[in-house]
Amino acid sequence: MSDEHGRQVVVGYDGSPAASAAIEVGALLFPGAHAWIGHLWTPPFASEELRKRLWTGTRNINVFVEAIEREGGREADRMTAVGVMLGRAAGWDAEPLVCRSYGGEGLRLAELADEKQADVLLLGSRGLGGARAVLGSVSDMAVHYSPRPVLVVPHPLLTDEYDALAAGPVVVGWDASAGSEAALAAARRLFPEREVVLVAVDGDEGDAPETVDGQPVTTVRVRAGGGAPGRAVADALSVVATERKASVVVVGSRGRTAVRKILLGSVAMATLHRAHRPVMVVPQSPVREAE
Repeated sequence: MSDEHGRQVVVGYDGSPAASAAIEVGALLFPGAHAWIGHLWTPPFASEELRKRLWTGTRNINVFVEAIEREGGREADRMTAVGVMLGRAAGWDAEPLVCRSYGGEGLRLAELADEKQADVLLLGSRGLGGARAVLGSVSDMAVHYSPRPVLVVPHPLLTDEYDALAAGPVVVGWDASAGSEAALAAARRLFPEREVVLVAVDGDEGDAPETVDGQPVTTVRVRAGGGAPGRAVADALSVVATERKASVVVVGSRGRTAVRKILLGSVAMATLHRAHRPVMVVPQSPVREAE
């Protein structure tokens, strides 16, 4: 099956259950897409088990380093091949993308997505929610630095959350800022056949459009609860997403004023950490090649 919309995805794949689940989810959201299964080969370039075996076999440091390079490379290729197999089994036109990296995995994955001119960078999250959230994780770093939309898939998804992936609407945080306009444009471009629901929190809807590219857009106005502003808005978005059985929540990464930039930045990160559905964060000026 090919993607009639020509969508292209770069997936960060490390062999974890979360990364494997992200491929499965991504194939439901972007059926038939072309996907690069990206694996970063990072120091020490081999698993702990391999390093122990190699060191036991020799005490010559140069021979040891060469063996790590050889076996680590094979291990990286094997792991990526598993991801490619998963992608193809799910209906993607998938190919491997193995790169050596020396740290900053989130930044490097963002660079790869930009180099490939991908429509979206897809990542699985591991414990992003609640108190387990770790600032500086791969997903967080990619969201901060990627010039392309980043879609983060929480793991695990409940049955109703998973069932919504195939055809559920797309919820977009809306405040009439350039950031929310970019989020809406990305949502319409990447999910052209799905209903789009704009969520305006505390009357901050501005001039909400009724149509985009000739397709109707629904606007829902809600009030945020108590607590920190970013978390309160994120929770309001999550409530609407649950009520509407949304497939994805889309937010912009920046807003229209200095204060709004800080607020929407916190909203984007809070939504990543608190929503129990895939969340796509769209930069204010997303890169899109001319067609």
